[in-house]
Amino acid sequence: MDLVLLGTSRYLCLGTSRYLILIDDVWSIAAWDMIRSKLPSSNCGSRIIVTTRIDTVAKACSDANDDYYIHHMKPLDDKDSKQLFASKAFGSAGNPCPKDEHLSAAIDSILRKCGGLPLAIVSIARLLSSYKPPEGKEMWKIVERSIGSQMENNPTLEGMRQILTLSYNHLPHHLKACMMYLSIFPEDYMVVKDRLLKRWIAEGLIAEKRGLTQMEVAEGYFSELISKSMIDRAGTEERCRVHDMMLEIMVSKSLEANFVSLVGGQYEGMSYDTAIRRLSIHGGAEGADSSSKNMAARRGTKNAAIKGMMVRHVRSLSMFDPEAHSLLTRLGEFTLLRVLDLEDCKGLGEKHMSCICRMYLLRFLSLKGTEITVMPRRIGDLEHLQTLDVRETCLKDLPETVKKLEKLEHLLLSGKSNRWFSWIGWMLPQGINKMKALRQLNRAVVIHDDKVAKEIGELDQLQELAIYVDTRKGMNPKVVEELACCLSKMYSLRWLDIGNFGCGKWPFSPIMNFLGEVETPPRLLQYLRICGHIERLPDWVGSLNDLAKLDILWTYLKCVQLFNVLCRLPNLKNLSLGAYFIRKGEDMVAGRSQPFPQLKELTLGYSPEVPEFYRFEEGSMQKLEKLVVDFGDQCKRLAGIEHLTSLKEIQYNGVRNKMNDAVLQLDGLIKERRVSEQITVRLRFEDDM
Repeated sequence: MDLVLLGTSRYLCLGTSRYLILIDDVWSIAAWDMIRSKLPSSNCGSRIIVTTRIDTVAKACSDANDDYYIHHMKPLDDKDSKQLFASKAFGSAGNPCPKDEHLSAAIDSILRKCGGLPLAIVSIARLLSSYKPPEGKEMWKIVERSIGSQMENNPTLEGMRQILTLSYNHLPHHLKACMMYLSIFPEDYMVVKDRLLKRWIAEGLIAEKRGLTQMEVAEGYFSELISKSMIDRAGTEERCRVHDMMLEIMVSKSLEANFVSLVGGQYEGMSYDTAIRRLSIHGGAEGADSSSKNMAARRGTKNAAIKGMMVRHVRSLSMFDPEAHSLLTRLGEFTLLRVLDLEDCKGLGEKHMSCICRMYLLRFLSLKGTEITVMPRRIGDLEHLQTLDVRETCLKDLPETVKKLEKLEHLLLSGKSNRWFSWIGWMLPQGINKMKALRQLNRAVVIHDDKVAKEIGELDQLQELAIYVDTRKGMNPKVVEELACCLSKMYSLRWLDIGNFGCGKWPFSPIMNFLGEVETPPRLLQYLRICGHIERLPDWVGSLNDLAKLDILWTYLKCVQLFNVLCRLPNLKNLSLGAYFIRKGEDMVAGRSQPFPQLKELTLGYSPEVPEFYRFEEGSMQKLEKLVVDFGDQCKRLAGIEHLTSLKEIQYNGVRNKMNDAVLQLDGLIKERRVSEQITVRLRFEDDM
């Protein structure tokens, strides 16, 4: 075999030679296509190894886009990170770190910032290798506190900075602005993707493209940054974070370009002479010295910094210090704001809300997690508002004037508790059909008026809708007739939560039967939640080929009919069965003729009295990986767990003595090796909490 080094200035004459080629750091599919076109297809067992930071390039380089040929590099774990650091900082890979608890804490902090990246670990370790403790201990503390400034000024870190900067510089112009925008968020902050995308749009960073909504364009930008490894997914696709080293570079570039102005936290003491466009208030610096005297001094410094600022040009204000409510005293001066993000901010009161309702240019307003109890009627004057987020607040209702927000696309509602019944709901007013731009009504809105129900059908841009029929004081039958008609028109719906208030009132009344009258169901549904008694699950549910997640509760259905509809859904991955999903006297049986081809997770929620027995027959749910059973204060019996051949995790929740039999049964199955010994078992005893 011939080993060939591919250089940019060489022309390869490989002919029928057998070769091994290593191509490092390919940036685009076009570059790979050009290289591949010059290589012969001699079928001599040759191999090409390509390194890249971009997922789409890796797939293009792999035969038939097969992931089997792709090796994903993982960050080093804590043990290997410490070993690599020690070998570079102290000259030995053995565990040579001095036994000093302060130094050990500094090392742990530094390694945490490095996030398992070998380049970052090696670069910082080499810098600190010339500052041996105990004499150099102060330098270690300085590096721990301000790795960013060391990156800028110390040549030993220049290699790391160059590589990270190269990644940024290679981005197209539209992604550079979106990437710099992440410097607004504090270090190690878990950024919710949905929040970030809506802020990008409100800031004017997302281009308009024919045939696509701005949200779809923003999703594309986000995916590009993920695929280029500029940002990292955190747990799920719904959250992301920026590696500390990359964040330092983004902060540096943002400050240099006057893109963002940062106050508080590690940016304490910074001053800005130029006009401020985007202002971000950070907290967290107090943690380094928790004495009340020092905390007060730091807050005083921060307040002084804000007090001296010219804020009339600020277009975006973000608060990440929950205790910084004293800074809200100047809120009335921010008259040109497009983005106001006060998530989890404490001390927000009526006078502040009055100031906010005069910010006529606002496009994005988040009051999520605040203590507001009343929304002023003047909120309807914010005619440019695109996003209004009032989740996890103390609001019990919204004023009728919200219907004047004709540009509003995202209306996000919920109460302080995560429980479904904690939100009393916004009783929709007549005239809701004026809100033609609405795409998202994500938490229960309530209807009791058939005229309003009819108007819902005119909101043809809706993609997410949570709507409940109010049956607490009787019901207008025309409401459900109109709702059935409306659902037949909602071709854009991807997410639907539908039910009735009063569904738990005995005797159960089959209010939700109207779903069977939907003539043309929303075919693009990916999530469906039904909450309320229905005598038969509509057959059209079985035609929802895109449906990935289904929650049902208080439906009081026959199990056989329920599973016969659901078992062939080609993309159903998550099924949650809650309170009274099945009729009293019936058992839950997953039959061998009910394959559930893609089901990965099944949750059997707490349901008093029914069902008493869960059974899984051989051949059912062959791809199920996670089973969650909420016993509550009820005994439940399970059979056939050994038939769930792909099961990797079982979680039991409930009162200890009600779960004993099920736990002993599971132990027996594991000992008899009728289920995998590698299965993860989680027990959560509610009476111990």
